[in-house]
Amino acid sequence: MKGSNKIKYHNEDLELARFAKALGHPARVAIIRHLSALKSCCFTEIADDLPLAYSTVSEHLTELKNAGLIKR
Repeated sequence: MKGSNKIKYHNEDLELARFAKALGHPARVAIIRHLSALKSCCFTEIADDLPLAYSTVSEHLTELKNAGLIKR
């Protein structure tokens, strides 16, 4: 039996895991791909260009922002 279950991870590992989790949905990858083709973009442009409901786009943008992958 091992001692403590509390493992100290490197900050870089935690950050990469957060990015991977945020990119774990194909809609979020599509949003990142869409944004990478533009210099700047507003919410309605993203929602209008992707086959997703506005509420769905909003949720995915929030996840990407929380992971530090985009700025709003």
